[in-house]
Amino acid sequence: MKDLATINSGAPQKRGQTDVSGQSAASQPKVQLLTISEDEAGQRIDNFLLRICKGVPKSHVYRVLRSGEVRVNKGRIDQLYRLMEGDVVRIPPIRLAETSTQVVPKLEFPILFEDAHLLIIDKPAGVAVHGGSGVSYGVIEQLRASRPDAKFLELVHRLDRETSGILLLAKKRSALTHLHEQMREGLTDKRYLALVYGDWKNARQHIKLPLHKYTTSEGERRVRVQADGMASHTVFSLQKKYSEFALLEAELKTGRTHQIRVHLSSSGFTIAGDDKYGDFPLNRALLKANSHRGALKRMFLHAHQITFVHPESGKTMTVNARLPKECEDFLQSIT
Repeated sequence: MKDLATINSGAPQKRGQTDVSGQSAASQPKVQLLTISEDEAGQRIDNFLLRICKGVPKSHVYRVLRSGEVRVNKGRIDQLYRLMEGDVVRIPPIRLAETSTQVVPKLEFPILFEDAHLLIIDKPAGVAVHGGSGVSYGVIEQLRASRPDAKFLELVHRLDRETSGILLLAKKRSALTHLHEQMREGLTDKRYLALVYGDWKNARQHIKLPLHKYTTSEGERRVRVQADGMASHTVFSLQKKYSEFALLEAELKTGRTHQIRVHLSSSGFTIAGDDKYGDFPLNRALLKANSHRGALKRMFLHAHQITFVHPESGKTMTVNARLPKECEDFLQSIT
């Protein structure tokens, strides 16, 4: 185990700075005093600490918050306090697990759009967007590792690990806040392509089923249709029918966890390759190519389009991501 660094003097210092003795933060466990920048302002103190204190269990972060050891401008605050530019945050010595020293590989992803405010990438299937739940690191950690000079980089939204496609990241706190407000007000338009097994009939179909999140006995996150669940609405449009499959575009009216997957499976149409809510015998068969079709070794769900208002220019933007080659190849094999 090791401690976060301490700074003896009363003057706030920046991350990674050495104290007057010349010793680094890693070698002298004491208190940190951090000054909040413009980009860091507006976020809750608990979220700020969880990002700063890499490797510290959430339970411990909230414990030091409740104890009053974390202070802002020398005063006690609660976990709901929102930081302001110029705030000085006192962070006590916090025990870090040795695993927090793990090196995160630097990795860039295909960029669909980038400017001073936004980074929009095309996430591959099989890559988590962030660490946690048995995953050491994800897209956000890898991008931060590859961009060490980036002052601010945060996920605007999330994609399931098994889902490919458009992922938005904010490079400024103001952009993150603006985009979150658009999403809360239903002003963004997110669309996915999904290949389902079965004889889909309708050209356009609304599915409104309330969804409830729960955790399995193995600790895995799951969602099911439940009367007292969160109101959820997806609009599906038929793109093309195949002999045993149908390619659908899913338009999200709400943004619940696993919404598209559960709405489809609960309606009798499972997504090809879905290992949580899918047809498991079918998935096993899809892993192997035969004389009639190729193999499919992933879930066929792809975030292919998003429309939103740019947080700085105010202009409406639409960004598209083509189907990955493995999905295109599978469609060709069943045509």
